[in-house]
Amino acid sequence: MRAIPFGRRMRIRWLGAVSVGLMLGSTLGVGAASAVPEKRVHNAMQIIFTPTAPDNFCTIGAVGTDDYGRKIAISAGHCISDPDYADREIHENIAPVYHRQDPEFGPIGHIRYFKDPEGSGTGHLTRDYMIIELVPEVTPSAQGPHLKQTGEVEVPGGTASPNALSPALDSERLLSAGWLSSNEIIVSGQLGVWYAGITHNTDGIHRSWAQHRAGDSGGPTIWHVPGSAYPSEENGFQAEGPWAGITKGKGLQIPWYQYTSSANILADLRARDSADPADVYGAGFEVTHNP
Repeated sequence: MRAIPFGRRMRIRWLGAVSVGLMLGSTLGVGAASAVPEKRVHNAMQIIFTPTAPDNFCTIGAVGTDDYGRKIAISAGHCISDPDYADREIHENIAPVYHRQDPEFGPIGHIRYFKDPEGSGTGHLTRDYMIIELVPEVTPSAQGPHLKQTGEVEVPGGTASPNALSPALDSERLLSAGWLSSNEIIVSGQLGVWYAGITHNTDGIHRSWAQHRAGDSGGPTIWHVPGSAYPSEENGFQAEGPWAGITKGKGLQIPWYQYTSSANILADLRARDSADPADVYGAGFEVTHNP
């Protein structure tokens, strides 16, 4: 890994979005957002961490604000690795995030928190997420190319996330799973829009036949509201529903497509904020209502 020519360095190894063990070398640069017309940041937007490595990308799963008025985007923690910065708040603007299709804009935000890859395949399985603070020049949007997110999924009376304080909030409780469950998720990524039932939910790690591929890590998942329209050719493959989680990766168990529950992310944010109020980026996250 060659040195990065600026004050405090952040050494990062980019990971394959689905193949957890694959490391891809890269370096970071720092820049300021350009003075250009308003830019929307939305779910399913592909993101990169340096303009020089456009093929090492992940995807945004949800966009909104936190309890402290900060504009926030959420993706997968296993997309990057740096033991010196993992699992702590990063106040410095040393880890920029770019829109993969528009790197010329400059950073759309900066990484403020992530779990190291230990949060993906091993270790802290339930905390595989990344918090990005968006720059003032961008506008959060609830509408992605195919999915509109309408708040956060709530499960009154459901099993609490293992990350939750007691008592858990309804948004920190897990969707039921199994062949007899009616809970379905809808996902959006490079393979298009897919929906399928949640066959398993192990500590807030959903398994489903809804498909994804490398690069979709962190991407959006919504809960299919019973009675609402499924994505189809007739409606332009559009769907809407509350945010239910982010794409995690592939496992060895069938079905092998895995998703991290939004309940796990929201519960962990609240628990960390309770221990260190006002210093936790993303605490109290709510999906934006902006179109």
